[in-house]
Amino acid sequence: MTTDEQLTTTSDVAIVGMAGRFPGARTIDQFWQNLRDGVESIKSLSEEELASAGISPDVFNQPNYVKAAPTLDNNIAEFDATFFGFSPREAEMLDPQQRFFLEGAWEALENAGYSPRTYGGVPGFTAVWAGIRICYLTSIPTSLPWTPLRHSKL
Repeated sequence: MTTDEQLTTTSDVAIVGMAGRFPGARTIDQFWQNLRDGVESIKSLSEEELASAGISPDVFNQPNYVKAAPTLDNNIAEFDATFFGFSPREAEMLDPQQRFFLEGAWEALENAGYSPRTYGGVPGFTAVWAGIRICYLTSIPTSLPWTPLRHSKL
């Protein structure tokens, strides 16, 4: 069987690199270290933060309201727009989740240690599989400066 036949007839998948961002951890290694060390990565929110985000005291003073949120570091200045083919203006308009996705995909390729241009002798024969859980995002006020849904001022 030739290399080309092997590439087109196999259904095997190898996970050779990983990347992730989590509350309190910018990398998978930091995430596992936090788990090992018992680090609490959920941010407690003060009543002042909630009020400044437009949440009514009638809401956050309810006994079942949890004044906490899983936050991700969202430093727009760290995003390398040129590297990903965006102008600074386009990058500013991108949803932070899209920036995280692009950075994470590249980090996973770097973590794998394989060149996506030459793996298997076939240029471009590399795939990145990704997933995200976003259901909690709908409950986070978008007016807080650190939320994943916040966009830069246009």
